[in-house]
Amino acid sequence: MNSTSEASEPEVKVTPVKTPDAIKPKHKGSAQLFKNPVLERLSHTHIALPTSIFIITACVSLYYGITRGFITGASAFGLFLVGWFMFTFVEYAMHRYLYHIPATTPGRAKFQYTMHGVHHEFPKDKTRLAMPPIITVFVTSLLFFIFRFTFGNAVFGILAGFVFGYALYLFVHYAIHVYAPPKNFLKVWWTHHAQHHYRQDEIAFGVSSTLWDHIIGTMPSKAK
Repeated sequence: MNSTSEASEPEVKVTPVKTPDAIKPKHKGSAQLFKNPVLERLSHTHIALPTSIFIITACVSLYYGITRGFITGASAFGLFLVGWFMFTFVEYAMHRYLYHIPATTPGRAKFQYTMHGVHHEFPKDKTRLAMPPIITVFVTSLLFFIFRFTFGNAVFGILAGFVFGYALYLFVHYAIHVYAPPKNFLKVWWTHHAQHHYRQDEIAFGVSSTLWDHIIGTMPSKAK
């Protein structure tokens, strides 16, 4: 009786969700993320635009804070380093926990692919190695209000260090994917990030710094 009942149950087909592990890198071409041509165009940008915005923001923030007396020269340097240190952790955390969010549902899979999976599929696409300028301006403004509310006048030093770290990250990430590995100590960055892209995407989340990979334990295994 039980066998007859089980045999009569309809077969349920499960559509597999596309996960980052299933993505094979393509070194030519670019993916289309949006059907709307305006949105699609806005999803591409030259690396110089967001990098320049962050560098200018860092300089203006320090200059304004010091000349207006909100921070002094000595404290500005210390706050700058604090902001830079904060960015290294945010870079690691966002890359690991947001950009590599488990694609357990179609919605999550689409979000993950749009945010980061497309970069794993087309790692040499130079126009998608940084956020578009309009989003860069929005993120910079949002960071200012968050840091202003949290740190008060120290925002001018902390914001400068944070966005400088962001600019450094963009430059390093761009160089890693566009240029050949240098024959010096800087090759460590290239090797570290290549482990993440071509070996296992659950390791080596740091890009501009390997600090948090060392601390949290996501460094690539030397034995392998």
